[in-house]
Amino acid sequence: MFFKKENKKPSEFDNLVEQNKKKEKIKKEKVNVKWIITIVVISFVISFCLSFIANITIPNLNFVFGCLVTLLFIVIGIIFDIVGVSVTTADEAVFHSMNSRKVKGARVAVKFKKNADKVSSFCCDVIGDICGVISGAAGTTIGVILVTEMHFNALLTGLVITAVISSLTIGGKAMGKSFAINKSDIILYEFAKFISNFYKG
Repeated sequence: MFFKKENKKPSEFDNLVEQNKKKEKIKKEKVNVKWIITIVVISFVISFCLSFIANITIPNLNFVFGCLVTLLFIVIGIIFDIVGVSVTTADEAVFHSMNSRKVKGARVAVKFKKNADKVSSFCCDVIGDICGVISGAAGTTIGVILVTEMHFNALLTGLVITAVISSLTIGGKAMGKSFAINKSDIILYEFAKFISNFYKG
């Protein structure tokens, strides 16, 4: 007795895998080697320049200014992380509508949204990493001051400062991501409006 082989319907998971393969194929076709090289070069130049400046100026800071510089770059890193997340989650249609009405910044917002992966990479990775390096360097200066002038324990001081900087950065970015997702359109619009003063798109 022969049994007829039934054609099984693809499961939801199989459909998901198939859709993902199509997306991966599209993404591979759109890989922009020029952009990758550009962002590597830009990252190198910005990192080199800011690290050079930081290495010259930060060791000469006093305790108060060391703390202020550390907090400043932590905040800058959080702000750019918020912008990077907002670009990826904002609704492009909103800005097309605004652009048709000639609203200031809308054209730049549309361009940012169309290049969301690049903008997000620059904001979250490039600026974020640079801010992390500089805030870490400033934190080291704070540690040296506490150890040499106030005779704190070197090991404990280093561990506490590293933990404080990390927790402020991670905690700030965690709160910022939630804010960025909920207010993505507003954040992208305000950022694009500000950038439009220097760049018309």
